[in-house]
Amino acid sequence: MTALSVRQIRIRYLTLYGLRWLPSGLLMPVMILLMQERGLTLSQIGLVATAQGLVVLALELPTGGFADALGRKPVLVVAWAIGLGSLALMAVADSFWMFFLVWALQGIYRALDSGPMESWYVDATLAADPKAEYERGLGWAGTVIGVAIGAGALISGGLVALGPVGPVSALALPVIVAAVLQAVSIVALLALMAERRPASGPAALRASVIDAPRMVGQAVGLLRRNRVLAALVAVELFWGFGMVTFESLLPVRLAEVLDDPARAAALLGPAGTAAWLANAAGAALTPFLLRRLGAAPAAALMRILQGVTVVGMGLLAGPVGILIAYLACYAVHGASNPLHMGLLHRQVDGPYRTSVLSLNSMAAQPAGALGAVALTALADATSVSVAMIVGGVVLAVAAPLYLPAWRAARRTPSATEVAPEVTGGAGLASEPPLDTGAAAATGGPGPVVVPVSPGRN
Repeated sequence: MTALSVRQIRIRYLTLYGLRWLPSGLLMPVMILLMQERGLTLSQIGLVATAQGLVVLALELPTGGFADALGRKPVLVVAWAIGLGSLALMAVADSFWMFFLVWALQGIYRALDSGPMESWYVDATLAADPKAEYERGLGWAGTVIGVAIGAGALISGGLVALGPVGPVSALALPVIVAAVLQAVSIVALLALMAERRPASGPAALRASVIDAPRMVGQAVGLLRRNRVLAALVAVELFWGFGMVTFESLLPVRLAEVLDDPARAAALLGPAGTAAWLANAAGAALTPFLLRRLGAAPAAALMRILQGVTVVGMGLLAGPVGILIAYLACYAVHGASNPLHMGLLHRQVDGPYRTSVLSLNSMAAQPAGALGAVALTALADATSVSVAMIVGGVVLAVAAPLYLPAWRAARRTPSATEVAPEVTGGAGLASEPPLDTGAAAATGGPGPVVVPVSPGRN
């Protein structure tokens, strides 16, 4: 790992990050519509989606600690292999319980995948140059993910427009292509991720299993002692609930307006491309927002604006208005993720980084599961529009949770505030002043109802 330069590490990270999310772009326009095509109601879709939330809730912290203890690369290899298996099963699933198993496998995949790549990049960069500004690469990852998912969504729309190929339906074709790309990603991961680990083999595996609970305990201890970190993690509760709207309900809303699910799926291909390009543009605006507003105020503003865009998707009557609100939502999403993750990274360093990222990701899982059940049931009972408006309001009300970070940034640092508190090797300042002038980090895969969005990871 140390033989690589900072630039080489960054290029490898961005390459792997793009390959990681390209298959997700293929799934985004078709996932919900595919399950509907195979006989599931919206309420059933919400119920099967809870499998992912429950599995990630159970495994998020242990797998984060496991990655910190054993190494990021082996955990990612296992994660991506399980993701490949879930896609293969998704291609043939035709019942409630088969899709439930798909989502459960996706939950294992998401739990293992949550944080290791980003943690590897940060730690590898600092090992190559302790003074390196890793935030730059994390910020560029926001652009990469937008382009990758946008390209995947465009390809997906094209595949759907081509129609069925033999026994494979138009909506299932992107899933098969996504599985092939997932296999390519695993090969690239094995070739490009260079990681120095203190030990390997069965002995290292046993030691890592034993050490993982201690890693988890230390990460939870950081959360208890730091009000800024606790508030940032709490934001994920609202974000996980509300994200159901623009990930799961938007395709249904568009199909409802167009009165044609196949046409909606085909339209969501180019729309998804435009949305993720807007996401990339939003991420590129992060340095400007940091300079003008500061990290915490800008993050709070993004929460409010995203809620407004989701309400717009629920209220606007025509497909053009809905898609404009959709693009605006993803532009705000792109700016929000780097701001939030940048604030989070400033609260921790050392060997517990992945565990803390897992804490952040885990918080959204029960909320996402609740949102999947509550909002889809509300959509069935009333309308998709009402469910989206409720979800948008929930997104916006998380804004005050950035106040502790804003107050910490305004305080004049004292010696005790800037000195790291050492706990088992992890450095954490007790609510340290945040660097609002630096470029913030970007999120990776985060917990959502449909396992195709990066969320914050």
